[in-house]
Amino acid sequence: MLDLPDYAELRCISNFSFLEGASWPQELVERAKQLGYSAIAITDMCSMAGVVRAHVEAKAQGLKLLVGCQFAVTCDFPFTLVVLACNLNGYGNLCQLISKLRRRSEKGTYEMTPEDVMLGSLDDCVVIACPARHALPPALMRLGRWLLTHFTGRVWFGLDLLRRADDEIRLLRMREISAETEIPLVAVGNVTMHQRSRRALLDVMTATRIGKPLTECGRALDINAERHLRTRGRLARTFPADMLEQTLRVAEQCDFSLDEIGYQYPSEVVPEGETAGSYLRKITYEGAGRRWPEGIPAAISELIERELALIEDLKYEHYFLTVADIVMFARREGILCQGRGSAANSVVCYACGITEVDPARMNVLFERFISKERNEPPDIDVDFEHERREEVIQHIYKKYGRERAALTAVVISYRVKSALKDVGKALGFELPLLDKLSGNYGWWDSAELDTTRLSEVGLDINDLGAQQLIALVRQILSMPRHMSQHPGGFVLTQGPLARLVPIENASMEDRTIIQWDKDDLDVLGLLKVDVLALGMLTAVRKALAGISDALGYPFSMQDVPPEDPATYDMICQADTIGTFQIESRAQRSMLPRLQPVCFYDLVIEVAIVRPGPIVGNMVHPYLRRRQGKEPVTYPSKALEVALGRTLGVPLFQEQVMQVAMIAAGYTGGEADALRRDMAAWKRKGGLKKHYEKIVNGMAARGYEPRFAEDIFKQIEGFSEYGFPESHAASFALIVYVSCWIKRHYPGQFLAAIINSQPMGF
Repeated sequence: MLDLPDYAELRCISNFSFLEGASWPQELVERAKQLGYSAIAITDMCSMAGVVRAHVEAKAQGLKLLVGCQFAVTCDFPFTLVVLACNLNGYGNLCQLISKLRRRSEKGTYEMTPEDVMLGSLDDCVVIACPARHALPPALMRLGRWLLTHFTGRVWFGLDLLRRADDEIRLLRMREISAETEIPLVAVGNVTMHQRSRRALLDVMTATRIGKPLTECGRALDINAERHLRTRGRLARTFPADMLEQTLRVAEQCDFSLDEIGYQYPSEVVPEGETAGSYLRKITYEGAGRRWPEGIPAAISELIERELALIEDLKYEHYFLTVADIVMFARREGILCQGRGSAANSVVCYACGITEVDPARMNVLFERFISKERNEPPDIDVDFEHERREEVIQHIYKKYGRERAALTAVVISYRVKSALKDVGKALGFELPLLDKLSGNYGWWDSAELDTTRLSEVGLDINDLGAQQLIALVRQILSMPRHMSQHPGGFVLTQGPLARLVPIENASMEDRTIIQWDKDDLDVLGLLKVDVLALGMLTAVRKALAGISDALGYPFSMQDVPPEDPATYDMICQADTIGTFQIESRAQRSMLPRLQPVCFYDLVIEVAIVRPGPIVGNMVHPYLRRRQGKEPVTYPSKALEVALGRTLGVPLFQEQVMQVAMIAAGYTGGEADALRRDMAAWKRKGGLKKHYEKIVNGMAARGYEPRFAEDIFKQIEGFSEYGFPESHAASFALIVYVSCWIKRHYPGQFLAAIINSQPMGF
């Protein structure tokens, strides 16, 4: 019986090497664990885009993850250079090299030459040089001399043996070169998929990448399916034992983990002579004095002290100061802005001018402010006038420099429309048919492929080609296609950002992005400040300027009187065309039924016409209870805490989390994971694992199966477009202000709307 050797996979790309890898990083790590590997390296092409997901899965599986990437080197002895970080310094050096190559190239491309790897630029890294298959001994010797010049003592020749006709010749040739240069040989899998069953999908990705149907791709396609994670028995029959053993020697030198990344907030937001805590306290109380000129109420002072103590305890002072500094710049420049997200829950944010939502009107939401259990900064999004947001963005770049500021990435994933087109083109379907197939889906249709909708436009789903199309579309759905930029999520650092995460160019001029998205940042605890654009703020600012001219004195957003009955009368009559959020046909049909008469009613109105409550069948029960047609009941006395403010019907994302904790036995950490999975609406699949836990957990605690099913439907709805209560509160304020202006100053309102186009609706 063959003894199974220990093995570490050292060359492996994921689907974050866009259209070159056919498996998720998580799938690769999980499969490596199943096969009994000692370690696995994720080495995407000049990229760290998939490494955070691999890191999370490796921790869950208890498998050692090697962090690195690979580069195709252009020269007269072409080869692929695999680089693995040994420690934190090596990781920083590798990220800087990736940034250098990406920043000087067009978006999504890079080019590397031997001159780019100068002595010392990859200190604390090990390298594996994988020569091109056709390389001859003279070129291999030049490569060996170059490697010894730069990487003596930390370099290997990597050889993949993929059951091809020249495997034995290549092995013999590399043995001779290794003996002459004393550079050891190591086995590498050159992996592009976790299982060979992904071969067909990999071929489709290759065809999409080079822009040809499969029938014309020729040698661009792999000749077999060997570039998957092979069993250790198969590896033992493929590679000499010494080459397998060398994989362990390489892995032993790599001890870096992403957990070692230490993030520091920018320090220049704190003036000399102040600490971050003292300065935040100072500007908070100065702002509170302006908000409450007749004296700060005792209850507000208590809230301020409570928040400041929590902020200090969790060391988030710099976070709040950074956001406040950006807002102060906007106010100095006369740019209207409004914070949302967790900012709507915070009296500190209200005092500092980050939000205009008075916590006295929304005190029920304070529980969604920062907490020790979540141990993460609150998500403060700030909307700026859409015509002037660029001024804010360039101010941030100017203040912190390109080395310390960049936008967060957004991974553009396959949805039904794009998947049908790309897979269909690769399989050779006619373009008119593909247009009809994809045209029967909206851009928002992403969760799954409904074959009946394909039949509706004339596709014979029993045809072999159609079945292949359906199977491959289902495989590719939600996989990353390319990287784009976040609308305004900035990452700011004290030291060079490129040593934490690689930076590359965005397609838009004067934009740079990091290679991680919002979920990656949350996992690693990196600060993100959202600088977003909102057309209605432009219109409101222009309308307020017109009102100020009419009155003869400055009139600002906070001067709009609260709870104006005439404004609510107009809203109840659905006379809201042109206002914010509640101007759509669906919203206007809801207004006469909901009959908003106070600010919190607007919070509910903003959130209720959304996929979450609609899919979860929560809208009509709420309306019936509000209209007195149905008694207000609660599934249990315990749930009254979570559902009391919405008449026993869960409407908000936060309430679903509370229900999961109270009724299904979720811990705080599990509820936060549920929130993340609900928020990851562009990457499906993360919610299925919650179904049994929620349904079984509620059944074990005596809840009706129907209630559990409805809650899970609502979770699925939120996965399409979740709307947290705190966001709804911030939007509700702009709703109210825009409606008040329309009701009392219709001329200024109309002029502002016309002069602010285009506004996105």
